Amino acid sequence: MEILDGLGLLDRLGPPPSAGPGHFGGIPLDLAAAHPSRFPGQWKAPQTLVEKVLYEWAAGLGAEVRRRHTVTGLTVAEHRVDVAVTGPDGERLRFGAAYLAGCDGEQSTVRRLGGFEFPGSAPVKELLRADISGIDIPDRRFQRHPNGVANCRRGPDGVTRLMVHQYGRAPRPGRPGPGLRRGLPGLGAGDRRGHHRRPARLGQRLPQRPQAGGELPAQPGPPRRGRRAVQLPVGGQALNLGLQDAAALGGKLAARITGRADDRMLDSYHAERHPVGARVLGNIEAQAQLLFGGPEVDALRAVFGELLALEPARRHLASMISGLDGPRPAVSDTGRTEHPTATGPFTRTHRRSTMGKLTGRTALVTGSSRGIGRATAIRLAREGALVAVHCSRDTEGADDTVAAVEKEGGRAFAVAAELGVSGDVHALFLELERGLKERTGETTLDIVVNNAGVMGGVAPEDVTPEQFDRLFAVNAKAPFFIVQRALRLLPDGGRIINISSGLTRFANPQEVAYAMTKGAIDQLTLHYAKHLGPRNITVNSVGPGITDNGTPVFDNPEAVAEMARYSVFERVGETKDIADVVAFLASDDARWITGSYLDASGGTLLR
Repeated sequence: MEILDGLGLLDRLGPPPSAGPGHFGGIPLDLAAAHPSRFPGQWKAPQTLVEKVLYEWAAGLGAEVRRRHTVTGLTVAEHRVDVAVTGPDGERLRFGAAYLAGCDGEQSTVRRLGGFEFPGSAPVKELLRADISGIDIPDRRFQRHPNGVANCRRGPDGVTRLMVHQYGRAPRPGRPGPGLRRGLPGLGAGDRRGHHRRPARLGQRLPQRPQAGGELPAQPGPPRRGRRAVQLPVGGQALNLGLQDAAALGGKLAARITGRADDRMLDSYHAERHPVGARVLGNIEAQAQLLFGGPEVDALRAVFGELLALEPARRHLASMISGLDGPRPAVSDTGRTEHPTATGPFTRTHRRSTMGKLTGRTALVTGSSRGIGRATAIRLAREGALVAVHCSRDTEGADDTVAAVEKEGGRAFAVAAELGVSGDVHALFLELERGLKERTGETTLDIVVNNAGVMGGVAPEDVTPEQFDRLFAVNAKAPFFIVQRALRLLPDGGRIINISSGLTRFANPQEVAYAMTKGAIDQLTLHYAKHLGPRNITVNSVGPGITDNGTPVFDNPEAVAEMARYSVFERVGETKDIADVVAFLASDDARWITGSYLDASGGTLLR
């Protein structure tokens, strides 16, 4: 729905009727419980209407659509793909292009001729399905019987959809015949007319990346993934996934053809979409077992029923089924894209589903290749945020942080931009917005953590103008303009967290210039907190004390013991101590705190 709306096509479909509340493996689940969207729940539109709208849209953009043409062969040349086609009158034609995308379903001719592997499991269960008019039987929602499962729902057009599964019935080839009627309990006599009958055989397959020499198109192009269309037709997930795949591939292919990207953009399609397809197949398989298992799954169904009484579980599963728990393809700005300003609203349309307090939110943590920034990035990701891990030069350290996040099942990506130089913030946000759009389909940024900074360590009389300017450029100027730039992306209710220092509260002459920059950070916090209050954006500072950031001095036991004396807890701080405070301020639990300086020095100021 969101993709079609973004393309400006939703109005052409008319107001779609609701398809009911939904389910997970036959256990009732209201899909409106998914993370916030303008279109909660599930919606139905006739396939004929969808095809008509898409055809008219494509033709209006100049595409040539040839119906009733059959692909019979293809040849890979050096920089093109030639396709042999038979027309409706038997005429043999050939077409050539730089790229060929196969979207022809379960029995894909393109996949077969291109030599794509299509591994997976053979069907082991079968669901008989028919759309019939002229009958009047009570609705039933995946009703379990001693020998199978029956589902019946009459649509607003008077057509009744019937679905039946018989326990232990082996899948049979071909289309269902008279046996379908015998399998439908309660089907009486009358003027019945079948609109659509088919068996859905419950297997699953997922194409792999093509081998060298077999890739289509001939140029390094988009390794593709697909799904076998005989999986359990549950919740419209396959259609949802197919639309996302098409939008993702279309955008990347357009960028490549128009010269806005190189082949790496196409190569990213497989890495991005294949795991999404595998995840959908996995949850469909789980539902198939719950739905069509016999008495042996009754206990499991009871446990799932208890879990679905819990709001986080409902939200998680509803978001998964709705396709809101992973990267959403970007679409062109032809729909209702909102462009926020520093004081205007921003409508969030995408949320990722995890069980953390920062579920579905996005965060930028500057200077997160090591130390406090690294711990903060990992902590925010652990709470469910998609984290942009920033570094100035230490790209290896940033990649290590991303790897640590992903090892725990979180999501993160690295962005590199040196701060304190001309054009620093612009370069940072180019990378940030590109990374967000690739992964979420939009550039919403919920949380900003200004952590990057450089220390001084120079006696007051030895500070040079160049050192002074460098400290202020990185520690004060860059955070100011990062916040200024981020306001275009921050939704109402966003979070800005600035890492200050306990040195703004007690004296250390060796760090006078550094402390001055952190004093500026506290003023940035104070004034922006008031400025952004009407948008419910909180702005706070965190003031660490002595914290083990991995520098060599913390390998010296005597030095550590001496530093520990400054804290009332008689230890030095750990990076996770600060990260936990930042995670609190980033959460909804801290919604009533703004303009504050949080002393995270372990009681150093009490000495």
